Amino acid sequence: MMGEERFIEVTGGKVWVQIFNESATGTPVIILHGGPGSSSYSLQGLKALAEDRPVIFYDQLGCGRSDRPTDTSLWRLEHFVEELGQVRQALNLDVVHILGHSWGTTLAAAYCLTQPSGVKSVIFSSSCLSAPLWEQDQKRNLQKLPLEVQETINRCEKNGTTDSKEFKEATEDFNKNFVCRLDPFPDWLKQGSQYRNPEVYSIMWGPSEFTVLGNLKEFDCTAQLKDISCPTLFTCGRFDEATPESTEYFSSLTPNSRFHVFENSAHMPYVEEPEEYLQVVGEFLKEVDSK
Repeated sequence: MMGEERFIEVTGGKVWVQIFNESATGTPVIILHGGPGSSSYSLQGLKALAEDRPVIFYDQLGCGRSDRPTDTSLWRLEHFVEELGQVRQALNLDVVHILGHSWGTTLAAAYCLTQPSGVKSVIFSSSCLSAPLWEQDQKRNLQKLPLEVQETINRCEKNGTTDSKEFKEATEDFNKNFVCRLDPFPDWLKQGSQYRNPEVYSIMWGPSEFTVLGNLKEFDCTAQLKDISCPTLFTCGRFDEATPESTEYFSSLTPNSRFHVFENSAHMPYVEEPEEYLQVVGEFLKEVDSK
């Protein structure tokens, strides 16, 4: 199935959009990728959801196949919330499901809390809804790794040498445990790194995954989750950076929600356990549509 590609004008530039099965009658689902500053590249398997509905991918401004403006004041949550609204408007998505992954859940929650109309459901896939809690969880995750890996990461963070070879190698150990447990790591996934923009990540998150120094540092919407009233699905992997404990906690605060753990996955269940992921998400969307 080939997606139709186009560019949409948003504040600061044009974003690349890809739509699968645009004429389908089911309620469309729009996919919000992680990062900040990654791309929709790794999520392409979700086009399988287009059997029942239009599936819309877009690369957020600054990364992927979208424009990369030099204006760094754009790299903040408020911009991306506005951008999502502009993409919806340009595509006439009056009623829509939203599926956010990782930082995409931060964006999905912030967007939903502006009370937009026509959001039929939200899927929080490996959610980051509190930067302080995420940071605490990664500190705990690190403690499950060999001591030398922990020491390297702590030392490089302290000395500001997070672009060193030893930090990258230590981070790879972390990633094999908590990001993607497929071994070998798929070649096609490696190609996705060309679509990343480390500058966006660095400004919004920081130079390292484990300590938030960027402008998302204070982000925490746990107290507002009670205001998200549409059906919501929280998912994560058993070994996820977005820990099952925190994910279940977020779900417990969200009135109309349910929670699912993918038992053999870390942070990328849509790649690690694609069949189960598509089944769980697809059934949830169909159930919401049938009500």
